Amino acid sequence: MVATSTIKTKSSDYIKELVERRYDHACIDKELDFWDHCLAEPQMTGEVTEDITCQQLAKMFENCLSQAKKTILHCSYVLVPEKLTQRIAGEVLQLAACEPCGLRGCVLYVHLDMENGCKRLERIVYDATVVPTFELTLVFKQDGTAWTSLQDFLFMGTCFAPTFRRILKLSSGFRLVKKKLYCSSAGTIVDEG
Repeated sequence: MVATSTIKTKSSDYIKELVERRYDHACIDKELDFWDHCLAEPQMTGEVTEDITCQQLAKMFENCLSQAKKTILHCSYVLVPEKLTQRIAGEVLQLAACEPCGLRGCVLYVHLDMENGCKRLERIVYDATVVPTFELTLVFKQDGTAWTSLQDFLFMGTCFAPTFRRILKLSSGFRLVKKKLYCSSAGTIVDEG
């Protein structure tokens, strides 16, 4: 009962926010019908929560790449293959599922494997209030196609050559390395995607 009253309170706040943003009342009614359906069927709330968490993680990875593009990666654009961040987020959730605190106990290090070495992009702590129980190292891989090298070569010969690479294209492959912090006998798990 406590959870239901909390959800209704959050729901009413959510409705006020939607009305303030001038959303169509028909859209608001559809949204309420969806959440009423989820409350009526508790087994679906777990799936919805997992999907929302997956979307939040994917957004965190995208923000990390966006922030790093000019400061660390020295480029104007980072091209990310479609659904790559969602795939990675799903893998992270699977690796966190068997942990004592789940994803809340995760410290995530994000790196990019480039031609000239591996660069650290960011350290993400999913929940700073929880003592970390495991670390994940995510390594994005640069797409080594000739197109980006040719583009850089063409810009190098001109007087309008940029001070940094214009476009960085990521590969659809990635690597996730898991290290448990609470068990000295546990090995490292490497997941290639």
